[in-house]
Amino acid sequence: MTQVKICGLSTAETMQTALDKGADMIGLVFYPKSPRNVSLEQAAALAAQARGRAKIVALTVDADDALLKLIANAARPDFLQAHGSETPSRVAEITAKFGIPVIKAIKVKEAGDVASAKAFKDVAAMCLFDAKAPEDLLPGGNGLSFDWNLLKGKDGQFMLSGGLNPENVAQAIRLTHAPIVDVSSGVEFTPGKKDIALIAKFIAAAKAAS
Repeated sequence: MTQVKICGLSTAETMQTALDKGADMIGLVFYPKSPRNVSLEQAAALAAQARGRAKIVALTVDADDALLKLIANAARPDFLQAHGSETPSRVAEITAKFGIPVIKAIKVKEAGDVASAKAFKDVAAMCLFDAKAPEDLLPGGNGLSFDWNLLKGKDGQFMLSGGLNPENVAQAIRLTHAPIVDVSSGVEFTPGKKDIALIAKFIAAAKAAS
């Protein structure tokens, strides 16, 4: 069955809904420019709420070692998500220094972008394919999607993100056979504010499609 990651959670109520409805992974965002950014204190509480029920993913964007250490200590994540311009050598370095597997976000616009994921094959736990955003937007959580046909025939463990919502996630799963789907803005009523009804609908739709 397809696994579901709900990313950008920031309140106990929305976290509880995600857990109760069967989310397999939850994402905490550590990026001050994002409306989903959480403090270390918030993250510690939310991670404690999720621990043992869902895998905890800490999303960062070109974070330095000092910040990663603070995040690792506060949230004790199962995965670090590198959502910036991190190179394969940087991903390997993070994994070695912190002992935490890394999910590398790949920004996709064309087939060559998908192919670039091969460079991370031996260093990242998996790749997450997200839509490539214009320069003036955040690196993720924009509600933008890419041509899912670019992932047709892709095998192995990967995550599909970008523009997913309760209405289109079943189609995305059927087309890409993604083992894991990731949603953030698609379950919000305003940027950074999750809707508990949409979280429930998204998880139900994703699980029913697989």
